[in-house]
Amino acid sequence: MRTILTGNRILQPGGAVVSGSLIIEDGRIAALEPVRFGPGEVEGRHIDAGDRWVCPGLIDVHIHGAVGVDSMQAASPDGLEAMARFLAGRGVTAFLPTTMTAPAEDILRVLQALAGCTPKPGESEVLGVHVEGPYISPSRAGAQPPEWIRRPDPAEYAAWFETGAVRLMTVAPELPGALDLIRYGVQRGTQFALGHSEASPEQVRAAVEAGANQATHTFNAMPGLHHREPGILGAVLTDDRVFAQTIADGAHLHPIIVDLITRLKGTRGTLLVTDAMQAAGLPDGDYHLGSEPVFVRGGIARNARGALASSTLTLDQAVKNVVAFTGLSFERVAPMASETPARSLGLFPRKGALLPGSDADIVVFNEDLAVERVILRGEVLES
Repeated sequence: MRTILTGNRILQPGGAVVSGSLIIEDGRIAALEPVRFGPGEVEGRHIDAGDRWVCPGLIDVHIHGAVGVDSMQAASPDGLEAMARFLAGRGVTAFLPTTMTAPAEDILRVLQALAGCTPKPGESEVLGVHVEGPYISPSRAGAQPPEWIRRPDPAEYAAWFETGAVRLMTVAPELPGALDLIRYGVQRGTQFALGHSEASPEQVRAAVEAGANQATHTFNAMPGLHHREPGILGAVLTDDRVFAQTIADGAHLHPIIVDLITRLKGTRGTLLVTDAMQAAGLPDGDYHLGSEPVFVRGGIARNARGALASSTLTLDQAVKNVVAFTGLSFERVAPMASETPARSLGLFPRKGALLPGSDADIVVFNEDLAVERVILRGEVLES
């Protein structure tokens, strides 16, 4: 069935805004016409967005869970069904369920369960898995279980890549064997993020040259910026080849730091993520992040060691927060949660764009920057 979505504020790559009509057929955008067609002028279902914002669907490349679901517990794609439906309702049309540092067989089980999964109607699409750890620095474990942190093991990670499910992996580039791992994974279509790390600028540069292209939850689980020892943070913030994952919940990063990241990295380099865990969409209480107990109070998640343990943030709220934290216009911030993550995964313009040939993943925001309508792969999500 053809759908015609008209509007005065259709977001285009780079934050451009146009008026016109999106023609949606067979799950893709067939055309973007500079005319706002009225009912009857073009055959199909008509939706008039008026002055609301029409944006590419949001993409979360770093999310551990939501509404009681934990990615590490996924025994099959059906195990993520509640999470995928919740995310779709918040405008997140695609995501990477994210694992924790764990025994090799536990990570392999999740990858095998989610390999090649196909979304059902009304569900956000799983684009692959983000493997966060176990190849990270023990001194920068954060909420990762320290007992399972280890150096890269070629036999171990070869089995993970064989599943075809590893879309993104977080690694500390200073570890022995990390650069070989990055080269191995890049050859197989995996992107790499640098994080949970004490790497020097030189080690970051070597990892980027090997193929790494982003930093995991920038500023968190890495040394602070020092004027004589810039470290991983200084390298990430000044290298235009590196996307900076940013958790804009006001807890992981002070609003001024969010503003700083956006000023240094811009729309193209600021990559909004939630790093959310199973309490997202639920009230305060006691939960788990993988095997780790987590206690959520006032919407802030911490583990038994007192460390921040993921978040309860949603990506639509992150967009709204960044607008408030920085004073940037919506059309400059929204791509940080759609176009930028798509670029970081090498999926632009199939994802993260409203162009002819792009997947028809669309979210409509109202004037209060709340999600009002979602289209998943060309199908209108009915509330």
